Amino acid sequence: MTTTEQVTDPLETIADRDKVFIGGRWVESSGDEWIDVVDSWSERTAARVRAATADDVARAVDVARAAFDKGDWARKSPAERAYVIDAIADRLEARIPELTTLGIVEVGVTTPVSAMTQQMILGLYRAVAAEARKVDVVEERPRADGGVSRIVKEPTGVVAAIIPWNGPIGSIAFKVIPALAAGCSVVLKTSPEAPLSPSVFADVVAELVDEGKIPEGVLSVLVADREVSESLVLNPKVDHITFTGSTSVGKRIMSLAADRVAKVSLELGGKSAAIILDDADLNTVMANLPMAGCMQSGQACVALTRVLVSRERHDEIVGAYKAALDMIPIGNPWEQTNFLGPLTSARHRDRVEGYIEKAKAEGGEVVYGGGRVGDQGFFVQPTIIDNVRNDMTIAQEEVFGPVISIITYEDEDDAVAIANDSVYGLSGAIFTADVERGFELAQRIRTGTVNVNTSVLDFTLPFGGYKQSGVGREGGAEGLEEFFEIKTVHLPAPQPS
Repeated sequence: MTTTEQVTDPLETIADRDKVFIGGRWVESSGDEWIDVVDSWSERTAARVRAATADDVARAVDVARAAFDKGDWARKSPAERAYVIDAIADRLEARIPELTTLGIVEVGVTTPVSAMTQQMILGLYRAVAAEARKVDVVEERPRADGGVSRIVKEPTGVVAAIIPWNGPIGSIAFKVIPALAAGCSVVLKTSPEAPLSPSVFADVVAELVDEGKIPEGVLSVLVADREVSESLVLNPKVDHITFTGSTSVGKRIMSLAADRVAKVSLELGGKSAAIILDDADLNTVMANLPMAGCMQSGQACVALTRVLVSRERHDEIVGAYKAALDMIPIGNPWEQTNFLGPLTSARHRDRVEGYIEKAKAEGGEVVYGGGRVGDQGFFVQPTIIDNVRNDMTIAQEEVFGPVISIITYEDEDDAVAIANDSVYGLSGAIFTADVERGFELAQRIRTGTVNVNTSVLDFTLPFGGYKQSGVGREGGAEGLEEFFEIKTVHLPAPQPS
């Protein structure tokens, strides 16, 4: 690992947000609480954002309900809505420098990673627009009695979209954009740790509302604490809740929604396994595995944090993994030469460090990293823990940090059993010289995405989890379908003359 020194202070470019965004307009909040956004490198407050109250949330839901029931947006064709989504992408693209800065502050990713991510995400917005243009909202199907029934796709209604801090613009692409494409009205609730990027998104929406391209009331953007957020989930005028975050919070949302049988879509945690078969090419493994485990300093639900190796190749793989991590520069995220930055907050750093200590107490051995980086920023070194059993806490719970568990398997069946021995099922990988063998093995892994000899992240394709990793899919045509209800309209059969 290498580190570099800070040379710039860009925080002065970030403005406070003293209003809340309701129905397409920046308006005064009914309260006077603020949320401090702390830069994870300098450990200073980067900006302050007005926190929404329960009354603000209720107002946002009311205007969303009114806008949806009026139908100006919902009655537009998918192609018309796709045009607006492309306009959102175009205007966000003009703000990539600003979004890059905010991504560094909110998540801790480095400058090159943030810039690359923002550009990639805008492709997701355009991909949703492209899928919307393909949608047929009415399909005719013949019946046995000679009549015809029409199958109609209608928007699910008022959507509460609750997103995490580890990639807010991307989460908007997964939730808000397909909801808008389907004709829904949306109340977006952002994370208190990352409300700045969604505020830029709100600025773009405000422009389009002013120009008459989006009706008033269709979209609100609010940041709130957990108690206020629950008022959004509980609001009976909300038809559909879509959430990305921890499994524990997802369970809470599902339980709250159950009383009124509200539709729920969940993208939750992961504890993904990479199975390295004995015939795997070491160069292929090391070209993919280290960053797949440590992307965004491990702050990614798809991170491959369980590495399954045979006894025969254990030492070789661990040695190569350590050498690969040595080559990844970590430090000041504002430096172009760094690839890994700090964790998002001091609280999260302490949480990750607690998992490392627990792993050691349960018999794991830290063979790489395990400490901090320098004396500034919320850093945790990329860490490899060896001698991990799959029943240990570090192997079963989502750490959300750059902590890799090495687990030894006996044979291929044992590797599959270990990979599946988890409450999660979000992602995974297989490395082997035989791609078709990898495909066969992938079908035995109970997880929503499996990479074979690669580390593809293409969110224009369906993405989601099995088991406690979630309900539903995001990305691709499947992600758009989440925001449609299906109605069957029976028309009379022709009567004999």
